Amino acid sequence: MAAADSPSTALRRRDLCSRGIRLAGKMRADVVDLLDTYVEQQGLDASASVAAVEGVPLAAVERWDEQTGTQRLLENLAAYRAFRALLAQMLEEQREQLGEADAGLGRALAAVLLQVSAFAYHLEELLRLESRGIPGEEGDGPPPPPRLSLFEQKLRGLGVLRELAQWALRSARDLRQLAKPSAATGTAPGLAESP
Repeated sequence: MAAADSPSTALRRRDLCSRGIRLAGKMRADVVDLLDTYVEQQGLDASASVAAVEGVPLAAVERWDEQTGTQRLLENLAAYRAFRALLAQMLEEQREQLGEADAGLGRALAAVLLQVSAFAYHLEELLRLESRGIPGEEGDGPPPPPRLSLFEQKLRGLGVLRELAQWALRSARDLRQLAKPSAATGTAPGLAESP
């Protein structure tokens, strides 16, 4: 793994991590804006409690500081692949429900979907830099959704967007950790680096 420790690789990693942090910040801002629009357009209460949504990866993680850089990247990649499928499904449902009556919400969903796809590609670039194989997408997406009522679809959408906003925060944190020089070895950070 000497290549992973070379100065040019370390510089490239820091550059990719910096760009990824900016992408995650922009994505989070757009998702928060979309959440406001979504709640208003769907007639939901912004404080509505949503149970864990099947197929939605949770951003919270136990023992976050013990994860290796590679583990962080792989978990992020799996999450954004799942979000890509979930957002595409939401976009399709939105078009079926409202048609062209609310093109603004559809455009905002499509824009966030594009950002999620771009971020997944960015994570794949980082994994390639780390000389890691990119896992295939089979089985990464959520299972086919059960038939939900219109209200259940709206609540699921709310849960998806809320968790995506949390993932954007986690991703920025993961990339900051990866940009640290000790992350180049792919080992878990030491106790001195625990948050």
